[in-house]
Amino acid sequence: MYSFLGETQTCFEIGQRMKSALPVAPLVPDKKIPDLLNKASGWMQVNSIILVNAGSLVGTTVVTSLLGFVYWWLAAREFSPEVVGFASAAISAMTLLGTFALLGLGTLLLGELPQQRGREASLISTALILVGGVGALLGLAFAVAAPHISADFGVLGAGIGNCALFAFGVSLTAITLALDDALIGLFRGGLQLWRNGLFAALKLAALLAVSLWVSHVVGLTIYATWTIGNICSLAALAVYVLVKKGWGGKSYLPQWGVMRKLGLPALRHHLLNVTLQAPALILPVLVTVLLSASVNGWFYVAWNLSSIANIFSAALTLTLYAAASAQPGTLARKMRLTLSLAFAACVLANVVLLLGARQILDFFGHSYAEQATWSLRILSLESFPFIIKNHYIAVNRIQGKVAHAAQLTITTGVLELGGATCGALLGGLTGLSVGWFCAMCVEAVFMSPAVFKAARLTDASGAPESAKLEGLSS
Repeated sequence: MYSFLGETQTCFEIGQRMKSALPVAPLVPDKKIPDLLNKASGWMQVNSIILVNAGSLVGTTVVTSLLGFVYWWLAAREFSPEVVGFASAAISAMTLLGTFALLGLGTLLLGELPQQRGREASLISTALILVGGVGALLGLAFAVAAPHISADFGVLGAGIGNCALFAFGVSLTAITLALDDALIGLFRGGLQLWRNGLFAALKLAALLAVSLWVSHVVGLTIYATWTIGNICSLAALAVYVLVKKGWGGKSYLPQWGVMRKLGLPALRHHLLNVTLQAPALILPVLVTVLLSASVNGWFYVAWNLSSIANIFSAALTLTLYAAASAQPGTLARKMRLTLSLAFAACVLANVVLLLGARQILDFFGHSYAEQATWSLRILSLESFPFIIKNHYIAVNRIQGKVAHAAQLTITTGVLELGGATCGALLGGLTGLSVGWFCAMCVEAVFMSPAVFKAARLTDASGAPESAKLEGLSS
């Protein structure tokens, strides 16, 4: 999946951009339309910002997720769990390191590009050079250190070629994450969708070629298909820009002075983004270390399937942040909408995942159904406390409490990984899933008062709003 979190521009400016960019369709003045349709049309008009933008984010995720599903299905069917387990752990480490290498610059581009007319190309080139270099250094350091963490990662340090391949993959990941944020800042989300779709299709084609024509496949072979997809998609995007815009010459040269002035806000938001994403990216690596690469192969498939239920919550809260920034007074009403839609979507997703867990996993292979059925069921339930956590983070972003949210997410990240570790030691894969779920529930209990207060589901004293209204009426 890809990185579109974080905001360095003010909430008001982001909300104003979205508000002006999304025309609201007028109601059709037809007296013959039933009242129910009139009300539905009016409801869609009032909530068009939330509905349209969340729908577009979900649509982007659906395209890449469908191709990703086919990718991991093919990997699970054609290669051993050991190979798939190592590849998934290496790819998770690559994504984690690439996310960390952003240093908030993806967020910076998202907020600053609309204000830096005429200097967009130079800002983007500066950011891409910086994150690419940092990513390569982090990837190289991990490749050298990983064999000392776990013997399963020994292949990374087996030679200069393996180290270079892993470091190059991390560098490309950081570049593509920053570039995707830049495209959103330029209001060219269609190009972001096109690039990510091309990347997903190309890595799938590369994996298919490997399964057909490569006799000896190791985990790094699968890892290399991601590198191929990123290189080709970036090259295609570069050709498109040159054909459309031509060569800009000096306009593409980096401007380090401007970047230094904007560094502090970027780092502040970077801390929040990393602390939010790190636990989920660390978890597959943790499973490999605590259990085995084979168990991680089973876990990673279940983990990705369960994340389907979280797509809607993430899209809705990201849109809530931008939409409520333009009109802070509508936060409560919009939050009630996003909470309701997220809950409904999670219920539907869980009906499918809870009842069809064994059948879905059997599609990947008999061993996945035997070993990961209960893990998938437990992890899918995690989507409900995830709704509360997502909305809590969104409220803190809107209220400008980014530093407070970052401090809290460090604690919750330790809680999540600690719960998963205890569960793994006590009960293997199922125990790990239970430990992670329990940690998320504890977080939701502590975060829910702030969420319900912001949504005005409770008054300032914490009493339910419905009880308050009943008291007034009596």
